[in-house]
Amino acid sequence: MKKTRGYLVLLFLISILSACGADQNNSVNEEGKLSIYTTVFPLTDFVQKIGGEDVSVKSVYPPGSDAHSFEPTPRDMTDIASADAFIYTGVGVEGFVTAALKTLSNEKVSLIEAGAGVDFLHMEDDHHEDGDHHHGDIDPHIWLDPIFSIQIAENIKNALIELNPSGKDLYEANFLELKEQLEALNTEFTEVANTKKQKEILVAHSAYGYWEARYGINQISITGYSPTNEPSQKELKNMIEEVKQHNLKYILFEQNITSKIAETVQKETGTKKLTLHNLEAVTEQEIENNEDYFSLMRQNLDTLKKALN
Repeated sequence: MKKTRGYLVLLFLISILSACGADQNNSVNEEGKLSIYTTVFPLTDFVQKIGGEDVSVKSVYPPGSDAHSFEPTPRDMTDIASADAFIYTGVGVEGFVTAALKTLSNEKVSLIEAGAGVDFLHMEDDHHEDGDHHHGDIDPHIWLDPIFSIQIAENIKNALIELNPSGKDLYEANFLELKEQLEALNTEFTEVANTKKQKEILVAHSAYGYWEARYGINQISITGYSPTNEPSQKELKNMIEEVKQHNLKYILFEQNITSKIAETVQKETGTKKLTLHNLEAVTEQEIENNEDYFSLMRQNLDTLKKALN
């Protein structure tokens, strides 16, 4: 109830504050750049890579935030409403988007679903030995699959062409370069998967189902698609038994989510901590280091090599 009231206040404030945002948007347009807001980090990175100098892009997520629980401020909503485009995945990871879209549809901002056309994993597709206690209907973490990321990038490219037809040649060329890089990354993931000594990984959060489907890496996940979906005591006991049965040496935490229940599992199983990056949001340090989608995914590859061997 509290959340719903919060959304209503946000929606009301957009209409009051949109004039301020419009002024800001005009200044961006005078510089000849498209003003674009995004959600998860890969969208931000792909917009920058495809749009180049033509775009001014910003994620609505603050550094290090959890995409599942983030709620925008009235200022955030005003900025989005006054932008040329708002690009989101459309797969349910951005909890605030459903309510926000209803109001944003009355604004001039173009609303772009970057995940359109992707064949999502559903609960029944996601085979786990520890039951299906924690899975929502759809696994939203499509950007962790380099091949599905090509579809995301193509949707972004098409949206940019629609927003600025004169940039078509540039966007097409940049997209093709990005596509080649994503295909090369897929090859690297395939090589790691083909040389693995075991197929199980113990993860704090069920974000890696697309690696299961494409590379045969089986995640034993402590929480569900959203980190708030926690297992029952019985399921937790079964999971700990499964970890011991597979003789797993590592537990994979994430860069933006702390989990007490995962720390409990670590103590019970005697596993060592490693970090997997879910790419939902980057940290301040990663921004300073100019990390991009590929550098973070290759860090994930290094982590996987260790965990799988």
